[in-house]
Amino acid sequence: MALEKITQVTGRGVYVPGEDIDTDRIIPARFMKCITFDGLGEFAFYDERKAADGSLKPHPLNEERYVGAKFLLSGSNFGCGSSREHAPQALYRYGFRAVIAESFAEIFFGNSITLGMPCAVMAHDDIQALAGLIESDPAILITLDLLEGKVTAADMDFPATLPPHAKEALVQGKWDAIADLLESVDEIKNVAGNLAYFKAA
Repeated sequence: MALEKITQVTGRGVYVPGEDIDTDRIIPARFMKCITFDGLGEFAFYDERKAADGSLKPHPLNEERYVGAKFLLSGSNFGCGSSREHAPQALYRYGFRAVIAESFAEIFFGNSITLGMPCAVMAHDDIQALAGLIESDPAILITLDLLEGKVTAADMDFPATLPPHAKEALVQGKWDAIADLLESVDEIKNVAGNLAYFKAA
């Protein structure tokens, strides 16, 4: 089954301010003992959102008006720290389908792309402007257009970029290398069967 070609993402957004938001803040290490990624979404930003007694802290993700947001906006170097795959998995399973930030840690970025979750870079001032629109109207719809390289909200356009290889993988439906490999099993077997050293064995 071919993967979805991701050319646009549309939905509401939430702004989580901060620079250098690391993967341990996104998903604390104690929640990484799971055998599968199922259910990880409820632990996204857990220690940021909940106190030791389980009560809620002031946090954007705890605000009713942002429930169901598909876009997460943040600052620079988002996803830094350890290379845990659980971080983008937690965000994806929480319901996010795209992240917009000033910059991303390389491994977090790569792990997000393999989930089909675009990580778009926008300028600081543009993110602040978009965050302001969301603050004034949480119901506002945001569209990330990968082909056009822009984010649109309330008739305003903001430049948004992804590296060419990531953009190509998403828009062509080639963002999961393992799934892509499994799609080509017959072709791989055919090539392998015609290799001289393979036949000799």
